Parts: sequence; C-alpha cells; structure tokens
Amino acid sequence: MPELPEVETTLRGIEPHILNYVVERIVVRQRSLRWPVPQDIDTVFSGEKIVKVRRRAKYLLLCCRQNTLIIHLGMSGSLRVLPTASEFNKHDHLDIEFNNGAILRFHDPRRFGCVLYSNNSDLESHKLLANLGPEPFEEEFSAGYLFKQTRKRNIAIKSFIMNSTIVVGVGNIYASEALHMAGIMPGKAARRVSLAAYNRLVEAIKTVLARAIESGGTTLKDFTNGDGKPGYFSQQLNVYGRAGEPCYRCGATIRSRVLGQRTSYYCATCQK
Repeated sequence: MPELPEVETTLRGIEPHILNYVVERIVVRQRSLRWPVPQDIDTVFSGEKIVKVRRRAKYLLLCCRQNTLIIHLGMSGSLRVLPTASEFNKHDHLDIEFNNGAILRFHDPRRFGCVLYSNNSDLESHKLLANLGPEPFEEEFSAGYLFKQTRKRNIAIKSFIMNSTIVVGVGNIYASEALHMAGIMPGKAARRVSLAAYNRLVEAIKTVLARAIESGGTTLKDFTNGDGKPGYFSQQLNVYGRAGEPCYRCGATIRSRVLGQRTSYYCATCQK
C-alpha cells in the first residue's frame, strides 16, 4: 500500500494544479469507500478555494477557508490530475473539478481509501487524525522520545515503529530498510534497544524516508503519483523483498520472517 513517501510524492504532484484554485463541483460516482463519502460534500466545497495542501501521516489534506477534505489512498488508491471532461474508467470513484480546467480524480480498485471532510476548527480532533504520533521529520521524533516510550514494552521493535500512535508513516517497507541501516534486528524487544541504537534508528528512518521521497516513492503495483509516474525507490532497497539474496553490506543471505502479520526482511549478520 502507499506509504508516507508515496503520499508525499502525490502531494507534490497535485499541489501545483489545485492550490489557490476554486472547486467548481465534486462528482461522486461511488460513495461506498472505506467510509461513505458524505452526501453533502459537493455542496460544502463548491465555490471554495484550496488555500493549502498538506500531508498528515498518510492523509492528504486539501484545506479551504472553513473546511478541509481528508483523503486517504488506502491500499490501491491514486490521484491523477486530468483535463476537464476526461473520460472516466472503472474504479474512478470521484472527481474534484477546478476553475482552471483541471480535474483531480480519485481512483481506488479495492475501495479501502476514503474521501471525508472536517470543519477546520475540529480538524485536529477528527477521528482519523486525533491519535496520531509525531511526524518522522519533526524535532519531537527523537531517540530520547523512543527510548522513553519503550522502557516497559516487549513488543518487537519493528512493530513498535510501525505503530502510528508512536510515529506516523513508517510502513513495512521503510521499517525493514531503516532497521537494517541501523543494525537492529526487527524482532528485538523494543525495551531492549539501547539509547545509542535508537539514535541510529531515528537517523535511519529519516534518511530512508527522505531518500524515498527524493526518488518519487517506491514503485508498488497499484501506485502512481499525481503525474502518472511510478516511484523508483525500489531500485535502492537493501533488504525488503530480497530474501535469499546476498546482503549488499556483508554478503550474508537476507532472511525473512513474519512479525505482526507482516513479512520482515533482515540480515542476521549486520543486525543484532
């Protein structure tokens, strides 16, 4: 599913085409997504200008003066910027039409994504946003913060950093890559990770995510960014999806195991 870098790539792809433009109408073809698209969404946003486009965790926030659209791509969703009157295809569930002749089209074959909205005064307390942890690039996300959070936690470190109430946006791919970079076994109990190791892990998470964003996000089967171009970070993956292949660092065989119902990839020589 699209992770933080893919969502950030989508934001950067769509922002120039929608920021400071006015929504003319919202056309909903399929309301039954993960949560039903609100019946009044067209009425609320028609005639409103997009004054800010931002990301919170894996949610895209299209902010108007009084209300904000909340979009999540789910497992298979994507957003495309297209000309007005472009023919729609199967799974093109929603169009946001703008006064510059552009359409922002939401496509989601599995329908696990969502398009909701919130009044700006209640946005931070919205059920989807209220309990999220810090962004990985914020100062609050530090080795000291992780160390303090884990003193009594026996949960595997990989599962811990994938918990969005602890830190947002560290999905399965990037958790595996960051732990390899930091030299930490994915199954190690979070409380047994030292402060020094957490320093390495925080820097690794930031580095891996930043590189992925620079590369346009990882190519996933169902993901394309706002320009219709796939990401290329998959060419730089060191462990994820490479079980049975040699580690680029030491030559040992990359292994895999299931943690928290997700497949984890690691090098038993480089990671302790």
